[in-house]
Amino acid sequence: MFIVNNRVPVANGYEAMFEERFRKRAGQVEKQNGFVSMAILKPENEETPYVVMTTWQDKAAFENWVGSEDFKLAHQNPMPKEAFNAGGGIEMFEVIIEA
Repeated sequence: MFIVNNRVPVANGYEAMFEERFRKRAGQVEKQNGFVSMAILKPENEETPYVVMTTWQDKAAFENWVGSEDFKLAHQNPMPKEAFNAGGGIEMFEVIIEA
């Protein structure tokens, strides 16, 4: 298993827009070979970023998603730049123990 966390520092006032975009997303990721699950984690305080966590069968499945036309479609029409604070980024993990 392979987990990718995208830490997204959403600016004050844009939280509802960010969450709604995920509620109304195109849904391409669920169709990808090797996709296992996705969770959108809402922070408990303003200093913590949102986390978009996806789980994949392996790293190759994630890389295939990122290189796909569906990925481009899912990420078209981004939110305005002022909707995000500095920081954030992608973290990738290989699962070595799962309970």
